[in-house]
Amino acid sequence: MLIKVGDDRSTSIDLVLAGLLSSMAGALNAVGFLIAGTFTANMTGNISASADHMANGAVVMSLSFIGLVIAFVTGAAVAAFAIQTGEARGVRSVYALAIVGEAVVLLALGLGLIYSSQILPETFLVIVLSFVMGLQNAVTTMISRARVRTTHVSGMATDIGIELAALTGDSTTRSTALPKLKLHSLTLACFAFGGVGGALLFQTIGSWLFALAGLILLLIAVPEARRGRRR
Repeated sequence: MLIKVGDDRSTSIDLVLAGLLSSMAGALNAVGFLIAGTFTANMTGNISASADHMANGAVVMSLSFIGLVIAFVTGAAVAAFAIQTGEARGVRSVYALAIVGEAVVLLALGLGLIYSSQILPETFLVIVLSFVMGLQNAVTTMISRARVRTTHVSGMATDIGIELAALTGDSTTRSTALPKLKLHSLTLACFAFGGVGGALLFQTIGSWLFALAGLILLLIAVPEARRGRRR
């Protein structure tokens, strides 16, 4: 799932990757909203909110939303740089290691919130979550050659509409559109499912959710990293 790249990947591998990581993205996005009233995976919304606050003279609030966008872009850039460096050196497990990095950040965040005597600022929390979302989306985009994007809901919804229209075409058009429709529909559904589950879990277990998310990602990525090293 985190070893094969681009055309070497099967549809089933992409479906598993999209389902697991879009669920995680949906959960963290929902938690970001519960914590600070903003979405950490929705860069379209954050830029719109920044423009709206700037127009109303709320400069500091406007810049805070820009900060989330910068954090997301930084996470994507860090992941892309690490992957490019790893690929240049022939490290097959580089994608899995990037997800391990995401897991470590979430685990550290969760344990810090649980055991720290100080309350971390909401702004810091959502910046970290935006960084993580950018990192994850870059990993899934690069490993699938842009077929899988786990946080890009607006684009997926658009693709679903295009693919539904394509189903009315000839047999060749339908056969091309159907796998894409399955992938994007699953990603969208899992993002929504993860959002519901993340919100409910956060209300129940609080900051332990971040540690749990980190552990789940470690369970997904560590075996893949070890498999890549053996190969």
